[in-house]
Amino acid sequence: MDYLYDGTFEGMLTCIHLHYYKERATGIFNADAYQMNLLGNFFIVDTDEDKAAVVYNAVEEKIGHYTLRNAYKVFLSSVEDKEMRILRYLVKGFKVGPKINLMHGDDVVIGVTEIVQRINKEVERMIQFVRFSELEGGILYSRIEPDHDVLELLAGHFTDRYKNERIVIHDVTRMKALFAHGGKWYVVDMDEDIMISFAKEEKEYRELWRNYFDSIAIKERINPSCQRNFVPMRYRKHLVEFGSEM
Repeated sequence: MDYLYDGTFEGMLTCIHLHYYKERATGIFNADAYQMNLLGNFFIVDTDEDKAAVVYNAVEEKIGHYTLRNAYKVFLSSVEDKEMRILRYLVKGFKVGPKINLMHGDDVVIGVTEIVQRINKEVERMIQFVRFSELEGGILYSRIEPDHDVLELLAGHFTDRYKNERIVIHDVTRMKALFAHGGKWYVVDMDEDIMISFAKEEKEYRELWRNYFDSIAIKERINPSCQRNFVPMRYRKHLVEFGSEM
């Protein structure tokens, strides 16, 4: 049975509950991306908070919080078959318990670990590469286009670092944004082409930053290949020092 869900973590956990108590899942898919066919055996799942909570609590109690966090990070990834990877990981975890994450030679665990490492690496890069611009009203705004859905994983760092500021980190690929102020944060939907008004001083700030970036560079030691390793091309679109415009 293919289970089709609404794209939420709770919806996916509901599918896992059905895998155990209704019929085994041959696939778990986001309903919006599912290619239906006349011969397909599928079931459209209504997200059930109670069923999701049963699975959530069972994972935390029987396999551990670390496993639960790994599963959530895989869910935030853009890997095509992430739902089934999570299912296989949790099924194995329910059989062997917390020691699953010590099974470094197991194919299921290896697959999950590799995705988690990709997510962690992107979070690290986003922390390094997020550049804020000042909007009218003193709001700090940044546009990003990460490979994976990491806004929530960035929240703790930037909420703590800018606890006295109002910040917005806008994931234009997924049309959602992180809003943070006073130590609190939340994520909301936000269109890619939303109209924003920069502060009058923003252009001057950008020019000063570019001049500083150019002045500290040692021309004779510029190594484009090495630079690309540390600052991949896909991140430069929104970096002021690489020519990002307002």
